[in-house]
Amino acid sequence: MKQAVQITFRGVDPSEFVDEIIRERAERLALHCPDITRCHVVVDQPHKHQRKGNRFSIRLDMTTPYGELAVTRDPHKDSTHQDFRAVVRDVFDAASRLLDHESGRHSRVG
Repeated sequence: MKQAVQITFRGVDPSEFVDEIIRERAERLALHCPDITRCHVVVDQPHKHQRKGNRFSIRLDMTTPYGELAVTRDPHKDSTHQDFRAVVRDVFDAASRLLDHESGRHSRVG
């Protein structure tokens, strides 16, 4: 990755634990696309529900040779996203698949 990962926390207190997990997963994206020039992750806890648990949403924005790519996991669309690690895993797995798809699509064209 050509730039450091930028992490923004909204409605969530910043944490070294969360920061470390996100940075580790972001570095793995370089295996799928070493030319990522921007990686911005927004960790959000839009609604703090006492009965349903704290659900997290994560948005990942990247700039690559293929253009601007974004992946979001929203707690309102998937009730399994109460565990922070599950949300991180899902968003970065989706980003990896997207990068693989885009690189394959561009290699067939060029």
